[in-house]
Amino acid sequence: MERIVVLGAGESGTGAAVLAKVKGLDVFVSDFGTITAPYRAMLDKYGIAWEDGRHTEELILNADEVVKSPGIPETAPMIMKLKAQGTPIISEIEFAARYTDAKMICITGSNGKTTTTSLIFDILYRAGLDVGLAGNIGNSLALQVAQNDHRYYVIELSSFQLDNMYDFRADVAILLNITPDHLDRYEFKFQNYVDAKFRITRNQRKEDAFIYWAEDPVIDREMKKLQLGATLYPFGFNMPSPLPVGEDELALKGKHNRLNSMAATLAAQVVGIKNDVIRESLTQFAGVEHRLQYIATVGGVRFINDSKATNVNSCWYALESMNTPTVLILGGKDKGNDYSEIDDLVREKCHTLVFMGLHNEKLHEHFDSFGLRIIDTNSIEDAVKGAYEAAREGDTVLLSPCCASFDLFRSYEDRGEQFVREVRKL
Repeated sequence: MERIVVLGAGESGTGAAVLAKVKGLDVFVSDFGTITAPYRAMLDKYGIAWEDGRHTEELILNADEVVKSPGIPETAPMIMKLKAQGTPIISEIEFAARYTDAKMICITGSNGKTTTTSLIFDILYRAGLDVGLAGNIGNSLALQVAQNDHRYYVIELSSFQLDNMYDFRADVAILLNITPDHLDRYEFKFQNYVDAKFRITRNQRKEDAFIYWAEDPVIDREMKKLQLGATLYPFGFNMPSPLPVGEDELALKGKHNRLNSMAATLAAQVVGIKNDVIRESLTQFAGVEHRLQYIATVGGVRFINDSKATNVNSCWYALESMNTPTVLILGGKDKGNDYSEIDDLVREKCHTLVFMGLHNEKLHEHFDSFGLRIIDTNSIEDAVKGAYEAAREGDTVLLSPCCASFDLFRSYEDRGEQFVREVRKL
């Protein structure tokens, strides 16, 4: 019996373990951290052996194949040992795809992935298709394949997930944009990150679709170098719009959301969805949590939660959409950020910057010379209070951190939820 070892027991790893068990494989789960109660319960329900707080080598190195959770870096000691002995290491998406014939609509990009993925799912669901939402949002693909396989999946894919995908093939691949992100995971080499993003086109054939923002300079440069097998569907501001509605009718506002809506429309049209269904979704879709999410107006000050802005380019889009004077809350775990991308918008839109992190030195080094008011904090409570005190009636307080959340929070969701709670205390 083939032995599968799953490293990491979050949503991805637990789903992979359940699928392996359902398919009759010998499966063992190991998590160096603590497995949370819901995932422990699921593993126990299926009779899957597991450990947490350690990696026991004799129970891992005898694997025929390892399914690695995307959060585990390639440089982790156990991964290095597995690679040294030639053990295949794959992602949960790669593993799950072996056991389904569903059509795969896959979305990646530095920014806009979650919004575009959710919008495509909304369109397909409104059209009455049997569709699942997977990847970085929704239940894991593997768990859905194990418990309730669908005919279509809309999958948000990070570069980390793409790194360990080899035979997987997307029926529809979408690449929204590429800007520097996660460089700490890619030897601080931007090209390595670019190459990871383009893995979404791997194994595609002529009958498959590759949808991409043709005006993105990085994508444009790479497309001139590559010969891809898929049918190409470029989109952009200076190209004929595929949208079946006017820009002012879109429920999602801002230039970035116009691009997201174009990508979603093309994906739906490729799948065969009628324009009236697409139009209904584009005009009614409510957006996603933690992405330019309006929270409340307190004392004439609007509060916007953009906690999902974990890189500088995402913050650029958020600032670009601001039409009132802005107090910007930023900071967290720096991933090799170059803040100069938002310099012009910070000068144009912001009168106060609130730094929120354990280490704000790099932010001070970059922004102190701007002549703006700067408030230094290392908690969400102090950041919200400081921002509110600095704001004037008619202003917007924007949480758009540019950084990962792991210095003070469990995740960007946790950061956003704590922000909402603190705003509602005002």
